Amino acid sequence: MQQTVIIGAGLMGIGIATHFARFHQDVLIYDTDPTRLSEVAGAASAILNELRDAGHFNEADKPATLAGLNVTTSLDDLADASLLIEAIPERLELKHALYAELEKRISPEAIIASNTSGLPPDALAAKLTHPERLLIAHFWNPPHFIPLVEVVPGSHTDPKCVETVYHLLCSLELEAVKLDRAAPGFIGNRLQFALLREALHIVHSGIASAAVVDQVMRASLGRRYAMVGPLEAADMTGLNTVLDIYRHLLPELAQGDEMLELIKEKTQRGNIGERSGDGFYHWDEARRARIQQRRAWQLRHALKP
Repeated sequence: MQQTVIIGAGLMGIGIATHFARFHQDVLIYDTDPTRLSEVAGAASAILNELRDAGHFNEADKPATLAGLNVTTSLDDLADASLLIEAIPERLELKHALYAELEKRISPEAIIASNTSGLPPDALAAKLTHPERLLIAHFWNPPHFIPLVEVVPGSHTDPKCVETVYHLLCSLELEAVKLDRAAPGFIGNRLQFALLREALHIVHSGIASAAVVDQVMRASLGRRYAMVGPLEAADMTGLNTVLDIYRHLLPELAQGDEMLELIKEKTQRGNIGERSGDGFYHWDEARRARIQQRRAWQLRHALKP
């Protein structure tokens, strides 16, 4: 039985597939667009080159790894899948239509794991004949660099499916975590957007510039949270001290959504960030090069066991 099928040959789909192939898993990548599928080998090769340059991949293994990536435009080729990781656009009706076609073809025991970053599992499973087969496996971008995968069950998900996916991901040296129940944004995005809300509030309130906020983050919490999580840090600080700080600081933190005006103003001017060339920063080649250098350093050093 084909162990793993990746549905969607975008950057996330190819990244997930490449990681599986690095661990000697034969992967079948499905997409409706032949052009996208023709780009799989090149995109996967670029990922492997980045890992090689950082000292995390042996060039001699490249041919075998790329050979483990197979592609198809036919849903009928997915009939023998035991695990299907869905990584298509975040539109519920699109996912429902895909799942309906899959259930006509795949085994009732086959697991469907959606890579959605926000859609709830019960909404995804609402029209399935076998809702017990569906769960969320939320990989983070780029999956060859960020090892976290959030495994999120729905209210009808068979616990055996959760355990199967969790143990498989752990065997591939990914940091899989199991949520006890689903919540909007899961864990990572809830933490990320809570931090972003306060960062926007600081800039919107005139406390500091975007550049200063980012510098503070990189030079303090960015380093600390690579070593310990926020609750570990609270224990190390002393919960009595944390409680004292919270009592006077918590009322001063961001509430409401007035800080979103910063983003609305920029988007209305067409300044949506790196893709448009401007956002909170001007994205010239020098800025891109600096961030690429930071990324290369992180790849070389942060991935070491």
